[in-house]
Amino acid sequence: MKLQVIYEDNHLIAVNKSAGVLVQGDETGDRSLDDMVKEYIKIRYQKPGDVFLGVCHRIDRPVSGAVIFARTSKALERMNKLFADRLVDKKYWAIVNERPDPLSGKLINYLDKDRERNITKVLEGKSRRHPDAKLAELDYELIASMGNQHLLEVQPTTGRSHQIRAQLANIGCRIRGDVKYGAPKANKDGSICLHCRSMTFVHPVSKTEITIAADVPEDPIWHMFAHITN
Repeated sequence: MKLQVIYEDNHLIAVNKSAGVLVQGDETGDRSLDDMVKEYIKIRYQKPGDVFLGVCHRIDRPVSGAVIFARTSKALERMNKLFADRLVDKKYWAIVNERPDPLSGKLINYLDKDRERNITKVLEGKSRRHPDAKLAELDYELIASMGNQHLLEVQPTTGRSHQIRAQLANIGCRIRGDVKYGAPKANKDGSICLHCRSMTFVHPVSKTEITIAADVPEDPIWHMFAHITN
């Protein structure tokens, strides 16, 4: 993967992640995005020894888009608080197989993560059977349609595991390629058509508002919506 840096200063660095790349290493041992960014910083700034890099948040492996890392411990601590306090305005784009009804709205559900199967279930409410279920909220809006493919803009308020994938599937709007949540077939490259388009927040050090935006993947399905995504 060629690293696509989309924002960089002394405190933060943001990358447009390709689908299929892990944000942080796991038991697979596959090369992860944080290792790639550390290598980039080490070479670019000729840093001896280990490079500090803090993971501020994650997006799923088959998802593309903006990922922010902290270059200092102070920035990491403050970015963690911004995410925890829901002060980062996140916008995702999703291509789904069904036109939502209504065309825009708010989804509020309880989600329960099945860790053995790595899948999130949407529940009617919290119950004794699912004491660890977490409240999940997002807003969605249809912004374009091309035939039977529909582009949604999604703004999650919470940051639950697989939240967008599970909540959209629950209303019949399965993300293209996301067979785990009921899409009829996988994408050839194993990706799903969910992209972290942008994040807006107050910079943890400079205290100015910034927006970090990531271009959609170079893929024909996304180019169908070029009049919107460019």
